[in-house]
Amino acid sequence: MDSINYELNDIKRIIDFNSSHPENILGPKLLDKTAVIYFYTPLAVDSWIEVNDKKFTAEHILGGVYRCTVPAGFSGDYKICFSDKSGYITRMSDPYRFSAMITDDEITMFRNGNLLNAYKIFGSHVLTYPECSGVRFVVWAPNAISVSVIGNFNHWYHGSHPMINVRNSGIWELFIPDIFHGEIYKYAIKTRNGDVLEKTDPFAVHTEIRPKTGALVFDSEYRWNDEKWMRNRAFVDYNREKISIYEIHPGSWKRNSDGSFLSYTEMAQELCMHIRNLGFTHVEFMPLMEHPLDGSWGYQVINYFAPTSRFGNPDEFRYLVDLLHQNGIGVIMDWVPAHFPRDNYGLIQFDGSHLYEYEDPRKGYHPDWGTMIFDYGKGEVVNFLISNCLYWLDLFHIDGIRIDAVSSMLYLDYSRGPGNWVPNRYGGRENLEAIDFLRKLNSSVTKRFPGTMMIAEESTAWPGVTRDISSGGLGFQYKWNMGWMHDTLEFFSADPIYRKFNLNRITFSLWYAFSEKFILPLSHDEVVHGKGSLFSKMPGNSQSKLANLRLLISYMFSFPGKKLLFMGVESGQETEWNYESQIFNDMDTMKKRSMENLLKRLNAIYEEYDMGKTDFDQNSFQWIDFNDRENTVISFFRKNSDSKSVILYIFNFTPVARHGYRIGIPQKGKYRSIFNSDSMDYGGSGYEFKGEVFSDETSMHGYPWSMEITLPPLSCLAYKFINEEIK
Repeated sequence: MDSINYELNDIKRIIDFNSSHPENILGPKLLDKTAVIYFYTPLAVDSWIEVNDKKFTAEHILGGVYRCTVPAGFSGDYKICFSDKSGYITRMSDPYRFSAMITDDEITMFRNGNLLNAYKIFGSHVLTYPECSGVRFVVWAPNAISVSVIGNFNHWYHGSHPMINVRNSGIWELFIPDIFHGEIYKYAIKTRNGDVLEKTDPFAVHTEIRPKTGALVFDSEYRWNDEKWMRNRAFVDYNREKISIYEIHPGSWKRNSDGSFLSYTEMAQELCMHIRNLGFTHVEFMPLMEHPLDGSWGYQVINYFAPTSRFGNPDEFRYLVDLLHQNGIGVIMDWVPAHFPRDNYGLIQFDGSHLYEYEDPRKGYHPDWGTMIFDYGKGEVVNFLISNCLYWLDLFHIDGIRIDAVSSMLYLDYSRGPGNWVPNRYGGRENLEAIDFLRKLNSSVTKRFPGTMMIAEESTAWPGVTRDISSGGLGFQYKWNMGWMHDTLEFFSADPIYRKFNLNRITFSLWYAFSEKFILPLSHDEVVHGKGSLFSKMPGNSQSKLANLRLLISYMFSFPGKKLLFMGVESGQETEWNYESQIFNDMDTMKKRSMENLLKRLNAIYEEYDMGKTDFDQNSFQWIDFNDRENTVISFFRKNSDSKSVILYIFNFTPVARHGYRIGIPQKGKYRSIFNSDSMDYGGSGYEFKGEVFSDETSMHGYPWSMEITLPPLSCLAYKFINEEIK
C-alpha cells in the first residue's frame, strides 16, 4: 500500500472541486500482485468494492475519497459500492477506468473551427463497452478550474463526478457508466474566482420542458422513410423550380381544445394535408431550437442542438420532417447565429469568462434585443455554430436554413451610435469575422449537403449576398427581398385614391429584382407589434379589405422571385398574430374557403406555367405599361426563356371598374383568361368579365396589336395567348 504514491494536495483538489485531472488519483492503479482502486463517493457513510460477487473493504483517506486493494488479476467489471446516511446502497461502475476518447487531431480541428462533425463528439452520447454501458460527456470550458457532471444519479452534488481536462486543452471529458437514455444532467463549472455555475450542455440534443433547464441524454432510435426525397434532393436545381413557402409558428398554428400545444406527431398529418392542399412546396418553421421564453417566438435560443420539448422529443420531430418529405414538402428552419440570450444557465459567461460572446460590450452586447453576440473570431465558436447548422441538415434531414438578422452580423455599428462600436482593422464598420464565418458556413453546407438551401434575412443593400464566394459574395442561395416587401405593403396599405401618386412603390422594385436571388416575404414580422394582420392593413370596409388582400397576394405570385407567406393569410385572418393563441380562432368559414381557393390557384399557375424556371431571369419580365397613373393600372408579361409560356398580367389598383381598357400585345390572336382575382370562387364580386379576348390591329404601348378588356375593381387578371407561340 505504501508503494502507491499519491499526492494529498491532489486529493484535496478533488474534494474541494478544484481538480482538472481527477484521473491522476481516481481509478485503478495496477501493482505486481494487487490493484489499488481510488474512488470518490462524497455522500458515503461506508464504501467498498465488489468484484465477481466478492466484497473488498475500502479504506477512507480524506473527505469522500476511498481506496481499496483487490487482486491484480481480477476480471470483469468491478463495482464501487457505498451506503449513504439513509442506508440506501448504490452500486456503480468506475468512470475513471475509462480513458478520454477525443484525439489530438480533433482538439486541433475544434480550435481551428474545422471539426464540423463536433455534434458527434461533444455533448452526451450513449456508449457501450465490453464491461458496461453508459454516457460519454464532452464540453468546452477552457477557463474553468474544474467541471463536473451533475444529475439525479449523484444527487446533483457539485464535484461528485469531476471531468478530465484532456491534455489541458480546455475540453473536458468523462464517461459515466450505468446512466442511460433519459438521464437529466447539467454541468457544474468552478470558475477562476471560485463561483460554481450550473450550466446546460451547449450540445444538448434534448432538454426538460421550460421552466426547467436540465439537459436530457437522448439516444435516437428513429428509422427514416424519406429515402426517395433525400436521394432526389441533391439533383434538383431549385433556382429553376417553384418554391412556395408556408411559414409557421407551431405553437400558434393550431392547439388542443384545452389550449395546450399539439405535439410534433399530432400536428404532422394535418399540417401535411393543409400544405399540400394549398399547393405550397415548403414549410418554414420559426425557430424550433430550445428557448426559455415563449414570447421570443424562438429567436432567443439557449440549446441550439435541441428541438424544443414544448412539442415532444427529437424523434417525434424527426417523424414530422419525415412525413412532410413523404408528402413532397421541403422543410426549412429559422436559425439564429446572430445572438443569444443572457439566461444564467445558458451560454453567457459559460465558464466564468466571455467564452461564446465578444468580451468588449461594444461588440458583444446587442442594444436592441438585450442579448449577447457570438465571437466569430474564435475558431471554437465558429465550430460550434457551423456544426450546429450541419447537425440539423444531417440528423434531421432539414432542407434549408434561414438565417435571422444577418444585417446585425455584418455591421459593427448596427444599432450603435458614435463611440459605441469598434471599427475593424481597416477602420471600417464591416464585421470581417462574421463575413468569414458566413462564407465558411455556406461553403461547408454546399459541400456536404448539395440540394439544401441557405437563406439570408438581410435588410440592407449589402452587395453579393447570393453571389458565389469565389466571386466575392457571401454564398447564400437566397435572400429575403425586404425592399420589395416594405414598398409593396406601403402601396397596398394606402387608400386607392392616393395610389396613383405612389405607383413608383410598385415599379421601383423591378430595378433591383434580379440583383440577387430573392424570396418575396410576407412573413410573421409584418403582422406583429401593432402592425395588424395583412387583412387589417388593407384600406376600406371588410369587402374592400378582402379584395385588396386578394390583389396583394396575386401581385406577389406574379412578381419574379420565390414566395413566402405566413400562416393565417389562407383564412384572411383579421386580427394581428398572437403567439399565445391559434390562428384559426377568428376564422370566417366562407372567407377561409375563398382565400384557400385563391392560394390553390396561384400556386397551381406558378407550377403549371413553369414560372419558377425564370424567377431569376431578367428576360422573363417585360413591362407593357407602368405609367398609367390616372387609372392606376399596370401590366406586364411573364414568360419562360423559350417564350413558349407567356402570361399577360393586368392589375387594377382602384375600386373602379375600367371598361374598354386597351392593352398592347406583341402577337395577334386569342387570349384566354387563366386567373381573375375578382372571381366569386375567391370571394370576389364576379364583375362583368370575358374569359376570351381577341386582339385587333390597333397599336398600343409600342405594339402593333392590342385588345380591349374590362378590368373589374381591385383585380388582377392573367391571360395566356393560346393561338400560337409569341415570337
